[in-house]
Amino acid sequence: MSRPARSPHPTAGGSTSAAVAGTRHRRTLRDLSLHAVSALVGLLIIVPIVFAVLGGFKDNSQLSTNPFGLPAPWIPANYLEILGSGSFWRQLFNSTLIAASAALLVVVVAALASFIFARYAFRGRELVFLFFTIGLMFPFAVAILPLFILLRTLGLLDNPLGVILPQAAFGLPVTIIILRSFFRAIPAELEEAAILDGCTPFGFFWRVLLPMARPAIATVSVLAIVASWNNFMLPLVVFNDPSWWTIPVGVQEFQGQYADDSAKVLAYVVLAMVPALAFYAVAERQLIGGLTVGATKG
Repeated sequence: MSRPARSPHPTAGGSTSAAVAGTRHRRTLRDLSLHAVSALVGLLIIVPIVFAVLGGFKDNSQLSTNPFGLPAPWIPANYLEILGSGSFWRQLFNSTLIAASAALLVVVVAALASFIFARYAFRGRELVFLFFTIGLMFPFAVAILPLFILLRTLGLLDNPLGVILPQAAFGLPVTIIILRSFFRAIPAELEEAAILDGCTPFGFFWRVLLPMARPAIATVSVLAIVASWNNFMLPLVVFNDPSWWTIPVGVQEFQGQYADDSAKVLAYVVLAMVPALAFYAVAERQLIGGLTVGATKG
């Protein structure tokens, strides 16, 4: 007597395949969403830059009648006139000098302070470190009036040191926090081995710790340079002499001087962005190279 045929049941393999397919589907939707958001953010950044670059090759009539189209005809006189002016190159030199000097000062001072905070135990260490971290909660705008009075008393108005020293001081908190965390991650056994080999504490800092901290130093250097380059309020307050104006102040003054010539203002803004964009490209390579070197050092 034959047995009745059993009704088919879903197998475990089929359930697993359906679960995997569902996971892949959700992952695909998530990736598409992330790509869509990235594309939207990219457009929000690129479109204004393209508009400014093309607008610098137009005149005011083209900007009013054809703001988003290609220039017809192309007018390079706006860019050439700015490149031929000595004030633009002077402002570029001032910004470079101040940013490089402030970054060098803040990195040197913060590296020495971070070495003490990270490798030495002394009474009141955490209290002093807390004093530096409080600087992160101190707005720069609040200090502008007492800072101006102090700089005037010291005779540092219309002096690049009047901008370099405060910028370095305000850059110390974040730089010390980053470097201290990196220095504390260095094994104590490495320091002991260096001392046994005859290395002094400063020798260990200079010959061992700094080379290993190259990625962190590159990071804080970039942060310090960018913060100094973009600073507008402090140079505006300190420098009354136009020969010491930086790029942000120069852009503001140029916009006020040529308020009725939007095309020329756009050309000035684009040329002011070029050094920063070039620095970002170089800094990115330096950061990647520093990370590679740091990873290969054992």
